[in-house]
This record gives sequence, C-alpha cells and structure tokens, in this order.
Amino acid sequence: MMKFRFRRQGNDPHREKIKQDLFAFNKTVEHGFPNQPSALAYDPKLQLMAIGTKSGAIKIYGAPGVEMTGLHKDTAAVTQIHFLYGQGRILSLLDDNTIHLWEIVQRENRSHLVEVHSFNLPGRPGIESTSCDLLALGTEGGGVHFLELPTLTLLNKSLFQDEIMQSIPEEYKCGKSLGPVESLQQHPQDSDKILIGYSRGLVVLWDLNSRHVDNLFLGKQQLESLVWERSGNSFVSSHSDGGYMVWAVSSSNPCTHDPISSTIPYGPFPCKAVNKILWRTTESGSPLVLFSGGMPRASYGDRHCLTILQDSSHVTLDFTSRVIDFFTIHCTDKDKEFDDPSALVVLLEEELVVIDLQMAGWPTVPAPYLAPLHSSAITCSCHISNVPPKLWERVISAGQQQCPLQNYEVAELKDPTQKLKTSAFSPQVLCCHEDGTVRFWDASGVSLKPLYKLSTANIFQTDGDHNDSLTQAGEEEWPPFRKVGCFDPYSDDPRLAIQKISVCKYSGKLVVAGTAGQVIVLVLSDEKSDHMIDVATVDLLQDREGFTWKGHDRLPPKSGSVVFAPGFQPVVLVQCMPPAAVTAVTLHAEWNLIAFGTSHGFGLFDYHRRSPVLARCTLHPNDSLAMEGPLSRVKSLKKSLRQSFRRIRKSRVSGKKRVVVNSPTSKVQEANAQLAEHDAEVTPVQRRIEPRSADDSLSGVVRCLCFADTFLRDGTHHGPTMWAGTNSGSVYAYALDVPSQEKFSEQSVEALLGKEIQLMHRAPVVSIAVLDGRGNPLPEPYEVSRDLAKAPDMQGSHSVLIVSEEQFKVFMLPKVSAKTKFKLTAHEGCRVRKVALSNFTSVSSEEYSENALVCLTNLGDIHVFSVPALRPQVRYDCIRKEDISGIASCVFTKTGQGFYLISPSEYERFSLSARVITEPLCRVDVERPHDLSAHRIYTKINRLLKKIKWEN
Repeated sequence: MMKFRFRRQGNDPHREKIKQDLFAFNKTVEHGFPNQPSALAYDPKLQLMAIGTKSGAIKIYGAPGVEMTGLHKDTAAVTQIHFLYGQGRILSLLDDNTIHLWEIVQRENRSHLVEVHSFNLPGRPGIESTSCDLLALGTEGGGVHFLELPTLTLLNKSLFQDEIMQSIPEEYKCGKSLGPVESLQQHPQDSDKILIGYSRGLVVLWDLNSRHVDNLFLGKQQLESLVWERSGNSFVSSHSDGGYMVWAVSSSNPCTHDPISSTIPYGPFPCKAVNKILWRTTESGSPLVLFSGGMPRASYGDRHCLTILQDSSHVTLDFTSRVIDFFTIHCTDKDKEFDDPSALVVLLEEELVVIDLQMAGWPTVPAPYLAPLHSSAITCSCHISNVPPKLWERVISAGQQQCPLQNYEVAELKDPTQKLKTSAFSPQVLCCHEDGTVRFWDASGVSLKPLYKLSTANIFQTDGDHNDSLTQAGEEEWPPFRKVGCFDPYSDDPRLAIQKISVCKYSGKLVVAGTAGQVIVLVLSDEKSDHMIDVATVDLLQDREGFTWKGHDRLPPKSGSVVFAPGFQPVVLVQCMPPAAVTAVTLHAEWNLIAFGTSHGFGLFDYHRRSPVLARCTLHPNDSLAMEGPLSRVKSLKKSLRQSFRRIRKSRVSGKKRVVVNSPTSKVQEANAQLAEHDAEVTPVQRRIEPRSADDSLSGVVRCLCFADTFLRDGTHHGPTMWAGTNSGSVYAYALDVPSQEKFSEQSVEALLGKEIQLMHRAPVVSIAVLDGRGNPLPEPYEVSRDLAKAPDMQGSHSVLIVSEEQFKVFMLPKVSAKTKFKLTAHEGCRVRKVALSNFTSVSSEEYSENALVCLTNLGDIHVFSVPALRPQVRYDCIRKEDISGIASCVFTKTGQGFYLISPSEYERFSLSARVITEPLCRVDVERPHDLSAHRIYTKINRLLKKIKWEN
C-alpha cells in the first residue's frame, strides 16, 4: 500500500518578524455624520458636544480632530444625554430603562470615553437638564425621584402628586390628574429650587430644602417644554397648540393664573405643538426666541422647521430632515447680565446645522466636520494619495470661492484640547453622488473636511430644470421660510448619478462617468469660464444587428455656451451609445487618452483631438439583459433562477456518472471511486469550480480597464498599451501608437489588437495591472517625467497580473505565458470583490517596503498577497459578510488603508499597515472636584412612558 507524505512548510521566524513590521489590522476612526442620531448635549465649559444614536453609540466632538466614541453594551437607543458641567462626565438614558454614567479618562497619553456606572430603572424616565450632584427623574405618574451622583444611588426624597395637589386651588383640580412630568428646570440663580411642568399645564416652583411649593402657575394648555429667563424672574412655556407663554415669578404672588403674554406665532389657524423653546437675553434689548415646531397644521404640518424671532426679525429655518434637538452657544458666566448667544447648533436626523446669531440675517456657518457625506446618496468613491501641494491649493481655492465662509470660525466653538497630527501628507477622498456631484474631502486627519463640490448637472437639460420657475413662483411670503442645510435625498434625474471616476493628480484632469453613458473630461481652472462643451458620440454596438436598446434615453446636453465657476470645468462630453451605465473608466493624461466601458463594450477616446480611437462590442448573442437597462432587469428574475438551477443540475450530472449495478465493471468503478476519495483526503483541499457558461447574461460587461507602457508586440520594444477585462473572463490587450507631444495635433492615435486572453473558468475579471521587470507596479503618468518616482525596470521581462473573481494569475509578457497563480475560490471558498496594489513600509525602517496585493472577498475578509509571487501573507476579518453595501463600497489606498460605508452617512476607516495609521490622538484635560455639592441635574419622563413602579 502506497503512503503519501507531504512536508509542511515551516514558518520562517525572520519572515514572520518582517510581516509584523509591515502588516497590522486596525479599525481606526469613523468619518461622516452619525447614523440615526437621537440625542444631543453640550458642555459650555469644556466646549465639547456629544451626540447619541439609536444604535447605542455616544460620540464626543471638540475641535477638528478631537473625537471620542463610547458604545453601550446593549444595542438600545440613546434617548437623552447630558454633561455634568465641566467634569468630563456624561449621563446617558437608553430606551431600555437604564441610565449610564461615562467619564473621559486618560490612557496612554490620550483621552478615552469609558462607562463607569449604570442603573436599571423599573420605569422609563427621561433626562431634561444638566448639572452635577443630583439627578431628578420625572415620571408619567407625575412623581419626581432623585438619584445621587456620581454613584447613581436612589435617595429617599421622592416628590409625589399628592403633595402638590394640597397647594392647588380647588377650582383648578376639577378631579383631574396633573398628568406626566413634561419638564424639569433648575432655577438659574438658586440651585435648591426646581421648576416642574406637568402635561396638563400646571407649573410648580418647588423648594428642595423646605419641601414646599413656592409658586404655582395655573396654565390651561397642554405643556410641551419649559425654559428659564437668565435672571430667574420669569420663564417661558411652550404648548401643544403651537404657542408659548411668558410667566412672571414673584414671591408676593404665590399663585399665578395668567401669563404676562401668550403668543401663537403662526396662528390663528390650528398649529402643531412647539416641541422645545429657548429664550436668550441680549444686550441690544429684545430677547432672542428660538423654537421648533409650531407650523400651521393644514398648510405646513409636514415641514421640519425651527423659528428664530427677535423684534421684527423673523426667520423660519426649513430643513429637509427632522429636528432632533438644538442648543445655543452663549455666555454662561453668572456674573454677566445677558446671554448674548453667538451661535445656534441644530441636530437634524441627517445633518448638523450651525447658525451665526451675531451676523445680520443669521447666516449658516460651514461646519469644519460632521458635514453629511450622504447629502445625496453615495454611488462610488475614490482615494487620492499624496496630492501635490499645487493641486491641493487650487482645489481649496476653488472651494473657498464656492463658499466664502469656508474659513469662518466662531470663537466659542473652539476647543481647549490638543490634537496630535497623524500624517504628513495630504490625501483626498472623492465621493460621487446620485445627483451628479463629486465632493472633495480632506482625509489627512481624523475628521473629513469638505473642500470643494463639483456638479455635472449644469451641462445637461434635466427634468428638474422645468420645475424651478414654477417652484419660485409658488413660494409664499408667510411663513418666512429659508431653506437651510445641504442634505437633499432627491435627485432631479437618476441618470445624473456618477458611477465611475478617474483622476490625474499631476495634470489636474478628471474623468467622471454616469448612469446614462455620459463620460465627461474636466480640467482644473483657476478662472471663471464661459464656453461650449464639445460633444462626441461613440457607438459601442458597431451596427451589430439584432440588438435593440430598451433602457433610458441619453441626457441631452445644453446647447450654447455654459458659465463655469473656477474649479474643474468640462471640456469634452463623450456619449456612449446605447446610453447604458458606465462600468469602468480610466485616464492617461500624458497620452491624452480615456478608456471607458459599459455592458455593451469598451471605447478609447483621444480628448486632445476630440476623436474616438476605438470601439469594441463585447456582447454575446444571448446578452439580452444588457439591452434592457437597470430598470427592466426585474423581468428577468425568473430567467436567472432557471439558469441557476440548470447549472446546478448540470454540475451534479457532470460530476457523477451513474453506475450500472449488473455491469461487470461496476466493482472496478467503485474501487476507483474509493481510491479517488482517498486521494482527495491526502492532497490539499481545493473546491471544485464549475466553468461558467459562455451564454450567461451580462457576460459582455466591461469590469476593468488600464493603460500601461509595456512589452506587447515583442520583447525588445515597449510602448503604450490598453487592457480591458470583461464579465465573461475575457481580456483584450491593444497596442497603441501614440504620437509625441509635439505631434499630438498632427497625428492621430491608432490601436491594434495585440493579445486576447480567455480565462478557463470564465470568471469576471476584476482588475488588471502590469508589473515591471522587478515585479513592481508601473508608476502613474507624469511621475517619472517629473522625477516623482523611480523609472520602471524596462530591462527585465514584464508581467501582467490578472485578477478574476476566483483567482489571481501572473502572465509573462509579451508571450502571455502563465507564470504563477493562486486559486482563491478553490482554497478559501470565497470570491474577489475589491483589489488594489498597495505599498507597505516597515515600522522598523522607512527604507524597507514591499508591494502587496490587497483583496477583499464577498465574505468580508481581507487577504494580503506578495507580488508577483502571490504568496499569502496575512488575513483579517474586516466587514460582516451580510453587509453587502459595505463590501461593495470598500476603497483601498496606496498606503495600506481603506474605507467602507458602515451606514449611508458614515465611512469606517481601517489600516492594514503597521506604520500608516490615522486615528484620533487627543487629550481633554478635566478637573473633577471631590466635593460635588454645587449643582444638580433635573430630569423628566416622556408622556408615552409607563408609570414607574416606585409610586405603587
């Protein structure tokens, strides 16, 4: 009997040490706006803002770069959060009846947010205001209970409705309950007194020491919220009828029946409730009144509004998402007489808006961070490493002209914390959106800072153009609405959506491609321009018969000249026909060429001469889906299911032949089968991969394109080439005849098919990259000519790395002979979704680095392979396999980092490099007094919450 023995390859200690110095996986920071925010708090002393979310997260923000995150153990929504003034402590209330105390602590010379105490509540209270040593809980039953801070210990000081009812006049009782406690507010001048507001409308000023009612305010309208005037001589109540009342507090009048004033700003017709109101005094005289809600129910009941009133000035801020909470930045020094608010901060469901309250007209302040990445739905993204300083300055300049207040700062928004720099270069993230915009972000630090916005909608005639005049004509003067914020979930035309993007950071050229087959070449300009855009059409079907496009129409370009602001300005519009979504695009600025692909084929275009060079149809005769467009593919669901079941049956039949029992050879076949099973156990495990059928739908989709200066025709002469990979595993390589820079205008570019490769299993080609004689990736255009990178090795044999969904394979050039491969699907049981070539620098020495192939699979794990040997180096779990959108949105950088969407509004940043890590390194210095006896916290309960058990 033969025995098989395989020698296991041992780990090389030296190589393991090198890998430790090169690779390390860390999830470092979350960029963007918190998903589903539910609570807001602000500490005016530390100048820190906190946001709670429905997923149980608490995020603290200070100056740009100062960020901390805490996550509750249980995934429960944060309903309210409050700072303990100046102590770096936060109270959070969850919807699972728990209260949690968090502290900012110092570890390893940086600040962290850590949970230190929690308290389980038998009922469901809610928190209202902010202080330090006493926590008051209002209940639906009308009681108020007290907890000691910071220990969260229940005290025997509970206040019930019975004690309050004894002081109420008989004519006001009417046998009715006072209702839930809607609001609790500490007296601004006397911390031993609290204002208690009940849902029925009664407001009580309660003395904690004497346990006595100082004042009664007999309101008759359902109460929503309370706020003190700074001196404590009056307070303001807001109500369910859309109005607010001002009440005077006087020791000589313990029972007040009527307010000083009562106002319904948007009456007399029925209005929605004023959910929250703030009253701020100003040195100029008239107070500033701010409230949310209160809109006329019939006309504007569906609007999300916040109103600002002062004298005759009246503005109704109209938002596109729901108002969660808001606060003002104002003077909190008790020795000062006035509030003098400087800014209003509004937390909305989809963005954060800051309003300057000191400038005339109350303009919006551009946020230095927390700008909504998803102002329009993100369709694709791109990362640019090591942006040249000149391009960086030009992009910033263009952005500042778009928004003159980009560098605006409010003094009170600054934070006395220290930010530690994490990187010395200036990378950018480009987010492409459904509305045809491209937004540039500064990704060099912890917080993404908006730099510049490019819009492509202005060069087309869209459906939204016809509605602008009608919208403007129909606007009413009352209420005085003002659209605020940049979140806009609606697109004028879905065909505007950007699908692919390519950038040359050295020449300032940009190519964007959209859903309707539009490919736009843009050039960065520092001056305003008014010019016509050249339009060219490329027919990718090449007059092939039997195909009829059933999808959407092309976007008609505007006729005549168009005015463009400084920034990226379009020079050429290339329209693919049929107008299907562009699936791949690439740019080579040094050769003045762009390549693009759709589900029908690919094209090559010379944007200098404004002429097409090549058009190749990749359609299979059975590619019916490619002619229907994205909106018609639902019809083919049954067909796709039938084809899938046919492949399954085919694989079962082909993999196992039926054995005839009575045949004399059946025993031999059984023995052979047993031997095959034995061999399978001994040899390394590889999953069987069935070849894909050539007539699969959408087999002609172009998945990737690339340019390279390499050897294609022979081994002695190198030159420009273009490579294209399709969904059916086909690779096309073209040799290009590109004239010199001096003869660009005289000679045209020519393309000749040099090689055509068909992968055995017909798996979709995800990426193509050419490697030089040393196995290094070729430099980008202009890098060598401008001495920004080493010249590639043109002496040794070049190779091409072709990555399909199932395997990686390196072919030698120009013969295209296989050199090495790694069968990812056969070995790991997963498929390739995203790949990139990254450079990893050692922690031990800046002089040592390695190029590696980084791969994200459909299971959400990341594999790193050596190049060109394709040896596995490390593997990390990164994204949940169920998170399909996260996997699809992942982008790798050239320095071993990556981004992926964890929600529609947030990017998770991670690092695979042990050296290049971008994470929050900040320190918040706080002083916590040992004797916490100066202030108190008061809280309320929501009306819909259950009665607390303490009252039984």
